[in-house]
Amino acid sequence: MAHVNGVDDAQPSTSMPKTECPICHKWFPVNGIELHVDECLRLSEVVEERLMPDSISESTRSITPCAEEQPEQACDGTPQVPKRNFSIFERSPKTTVKRPRNEEAPIDMSSVNREDEGVMFIKSDTEDDEANEQRKKSKMEYPPEKKAAKELPKIPLAELMRPSKIEDYVGQDAIVGQNAILRKLLDSGNIPSLILWGPPGCGKTTLANIIANRCKTQSATLRFVKLSATMAGVAEVKEVIKVAKNDVKYKRRTLLFMDEIHRFNKLQQDIFLPHVESGTITLIGATTENPSFSLNSALLSRCRVIVLEKHSVESMMQILVRALPEYETFMVPESVNNNEAKLPDFSQLSFIPRTIIHEETVRWLAETCDGDARIGLNGLQLALGGAVSTSDSIYETLKTVTLQDVREGIKKSHLLYDRKGDQHYDTISALHKSIRGSDDNAALYWATRMVASGEDPRYICRRMIRMASEDIGLADTNALQVATATLAAVQSVGMPEADCIIAHCAVYLARAPKSREVYEAYKRCRASIDEWKGPMPGVPLHLRNAPTKLMRDLQYGVGYNMLHKDQSGLTYMPEGLEDEKYFSE
Repeated sequence: MAHVNGVDDAQPSTSMPKTECPICHKWFPVNGIELHVDECLRLSEVVEERLMPDSISESTRSITPCAEEQPEQACDGTPQVPKRNFSIFERSPKTTVKRPRNEEAPIDMSSVNREDEGVMFIKSDTEDDEANEQRKKSKMEYPPEKKAAKELPKIPLAELMRPSKIEDYVGQDAIVGQNAILRKLLDSGNIPSLILWGPPGCGKTTLANIIANRCKTQSATLRFVKLSATMAGVAEVKEVIKVAKNDVKYKRRTLLFMDEIHRFNKLQQDIFLPHVESGTITLIGATTENPSFSLNSALLSRCRVIVLEKHSVESMMQILVRALPEYETFMVPESVNNNEAKLPDFSQLSFIPRTIIHEETVRWLAETCDGDARIGLNGLQLALGGAVSTSDSIYETLKTVTLQDVREGIKKSHLLYDRKGDQHYDTISALHKSIRGSDDNAALYWATRMVASGEDPRYICRRMIRMASEDIGLADTNALQVATATLAAVQSVGMPEADCIIAHCAVYLARAPKSREVYEAYKRCRASIDEWKGPMPGVPLHLRNAPTKLMRDLQYGVGYNMLHKDQSGLTYMPEGLEDEKYFSE
C-alpha cells in the first residue's frame, strides 16, 4: 500500500488522530496537516501556470484545476498525478473569453479537441447574410423611421374605428353640425336625457360614447355606465341607480347609456321614470324601433328624441377610407392600372403599404352596404384580411384587393327590412299609395323590394286584394278577381316562381281605373252607426223574415214585395233614417 509523507492513505488509524486534506482528499496526522495543505496549494499554482493559455487574462487564472489532476510530489520525492480538483477558494469554472469586435469570429470549438474544458467560447454577433440579401433585393425605399408591417387587427374593424371625439364623427350633420342643437348642448356640457333612434350602423352607440367622453373632459365628477338591454335586466339598472344616488351626495353625476332600450318592455322601462325626472341619472337610450310604439309614453315625455339617418355614400366613403391604414392599404384611382407614370409616391405615407385597393372598389362597397357602417367596415375587413397576391399587378411586391374580394366579403342577401317594424308598414304603405296614384313603375318597385327583402308573399297578395276593392272597386270589378286569383296562384306555386305573379297583379292594379265610391260610402255609413245615440233602430217589420206561425202573427214580413224601390212603396232604411244618403251625388 502506497504511503505519502510516510503516512498510510487508507483508513485512518485509531492510534493517532488524523484528518483529510481538503486538496487531495488524503489522510494525514493532525499535527502535520497545515504543512501538507501549503504544499498542495503551491503545487496547484505551478500546474495552473503551465496549463492555462497565455491569452487568458490574469483574472481568469485565479480559477485553478483540481489539485488531483496536477503532478504532486510525495514526501519521498516521487511524482504523482492526483485526481483533478479545484482550489478551495473557487468553484467549477465557466469562464468566457471576450474578444474585441474587430477580431474574427472564433472557430467552432465543437469539432476541436480542447484540453481545457473549463474555458467556454461564445460566438460573436454576426449579421444574417440572407437577411442582408433580402433587404438588397427590396424594390422600394422607405424612410428609416417607418415601422415594418404590423400585425393585422384581431378585433372587428367597426369597433376598432369607433371615434372618441366629436370632430372625428362622420355623418349626421343635421344633429352634430356646428349649429345643431345637440352640438350646442355638448359644448355647454349640459346633456339632457336622450333617446337615439335610427337604423343599425348609423352611429348611435358611437355618439353616446362621444357624449360620455366629452362630458368627462369637461367634468371630472361624471360617471359613465354602459349597459345593453339584451344582457342586463332590471336588477343591474337598480344597482346603477343605487350607486348614482350615493354619488349625488358628493355632487357626482351618472350618465347611463342603455343600448337596445326597446328590449325592455314598458313595465321594465318604468324603472327609469322617477330617477330621470329627479336628475339622479341622465339616460341615453339607443333603439332601432319606433319610440312611439316601443317605449313608454311617460319615458318619452322625459327624454328628447334624436332621429339619426342612414349614412350617405359620401360619408361611408370617408369611414372606409379612414379604415384602410389599419390594414396598411393604400387606395389608388382606377387609371393607375394603365398609366405607370401616375403611380403614387409611397414614401410620403406614414406606413409601408401591404395591399392596394382601387377607389371604384371602395365606392362599390359604400353604395352596397345600405348606409350601415358596421356592414361596410366588416365587409372591408374580410376583403383586406383575405386578399391574395396578383402576379399581373404592376405592384409586384404588394397585394391587390379586387372587387371580387370585396363581393365575397359582403354578401348582400337581404335589404334592411323588419317584418314586424316600421320598415314593414312603411313599405306596404308605399305600395298602396303607388297603386292608388296609378304609378305602375313605383308599384312594381315597392312590390319587388318587399319580395327581395323576404316579406311573406301571401301578405302582399292579401293587401292587394284590399287595394282592388278599396281603390279600384266599381271602376273595374275584374281587379278584385285578379287579386284573389293572385293569392291562389302564389299559394299554389310558391316562391321564388311566384315573384312574377305578384309583379303582374301590382302593375294591373296600378293601371286599372280607380273608384273609391264604395269605400267612401262605407266610411260615412260606419260613422253614422258609431255616432248614433240611444238604442239602435230596429229592422222594419216588412223586412223581417217570418219562418214560424208566431212570427207571422206578429206581422213579420207583412206587405213585402220584390219590386223596385220606386215601385214597391216600401222603405228599406230603419225608422228615422229614411232620408240618410251615404253616396255623394
